[in-house]
Amino acid sequence: MAKNPGEEIIKLEHVRRGFDKAQGELLVLEDITMSLHEGEIVGILGRSGCGKSSLLRIIAGLIKPSGGAVNYKGAPLKGPANGVAMVFQTFALFPWLTVLDNVEAGLEAIGTPAPERRKRALAAIDLIGLDGFENAYPRELSGGMRQRVGFARALVVNPTLLLMDEPFSALDVLTAETLRTELLDLWIGKKLPIKSILIVTHNIEEAVFMCDRVLLLAANPGRLAAEIKIDFAHPRNRLDPAFRQLVDDIYAKMTARTDVGGTRTADLTLSSRLSPVSTNLMSGLIETISSEPYHGRADLPDIASRLHLEVDDLFPIGEALQYLRFADMHEGDITLTALGRSFADADTQQRKSLFARQLLSWVPLAEHIRQVLQERPGRIAPRARFQQELEDTLSDTAADETIDAIIRWGRYAEVFNYDDKREVFGLDDIEA
Repeated sequence: MAKNPGEEIIKLEHVRRGFDKAQGELLVLEDITMSLHEGEIVGILGRSGCGKSSLLRIIAGLIKPSGGAVNYKGAPLKGPANGVAMVFQTFALFPWLTVLDNVEAGLEAIGTPAPERRKRALAAIDLIGLDGFENAYPRELSGGMRQRVGFARALVVNPTLLLMDEPFSALDVLTAETLRTELLDLWIGKKLPIKSILIVTHNIEEAVFMCDRVLLLAANPGRLAAEIKIDFAHPRNRLDPAFRQLVDDIYAKMTARTDVGGTRTADLTLSSRLSPVSTNLMSGLIETISSEPYHGRADLPDIASRLHLEVDDLFPIGEALQYLRFADMHEGDITLTALGRSFADADTQQRKSLFARQLLSWVPLAEHIRQVLQERPGRIAPRARFQQELEDTLSDTAADETIDAIIRWGRYAEVFNYDDKREVFGLDDIEA
């Protein structure tokens, strides 16, 4: 059932965020236009590295956009916004403070008098279900209880807008489900002192379960690819066919291919970002898809549920297989290619040989490293030599992860080796 939007809280117009690099500006976010209104929960979904967390921090006023405009309550946002609170994935509690002191910390920072701090903190602790643990320290609490402290600390300042950065991802499945449900119950019962919630998540089911709208970000650079309205009434039934269909539709949108200049999205360049996915996970996914009940083709929501994997876990594995032409992800499905089926049936040495051939054929960085090693005296080269090349066009973190990925894959394929102590690549004991 569609709701009429309430008063606009925040509005972004043509926002971009970039960093200067040797080869030009590295764009993290590009042309983001969106708004958030009173009375709604909005989710931000996207693959790892699409700029979700950067967007959240721009909305909070913690970082400035490189371009575009951000308005909060009708006025330009020029720094950390009053009335905006954030809940983090990693709890971010002060370990030397009690639960009560942690919750009071935000009020103390804004100069709230001590008696008022104590009153409001105790009320928030009671609201979030931690009554009786006021004097406990974070080390005495479970992960779920620590995150409750994080929620209480955010709510105690009576924010207009609550921002949540993957708040349930560090929790076990049952604890996360309990917290989601309790938070929704408080929201629907109008017991929370907030006007709107914006949640960054990599869990598609979580977004459909909680949100009124979902903003889907594409990557490289992050940009708004779709806005999906969710009109299901609360409480929502995950087993409802309409719920399942919407989850499937979002998976399909996130795996849709776009061709740019005739180049498939599965084609890599020398400076493409890679996720350090282990070859064991790649092999395991291939084996799972090749066996019953999938027989070479699997529905992504189904296999994610079966393997207990979320988007940020499953997609990097699928993308790595896609880069290597062992599988194809499209319209919410992952399908093994003929080579992928051959890999599934092969023995250990045959798998290594297949992987090596595909790695050198389709991952330019692997071929580049091997060629440099073959040409250099001693057939060795430092990690820094290749990492600096990547840092001309990638962020430092992305360059580091890409080198880690290529080390894992190259070692498995035996196309080069790597000495972690000396931080050098080499061809010793490997046929050139």
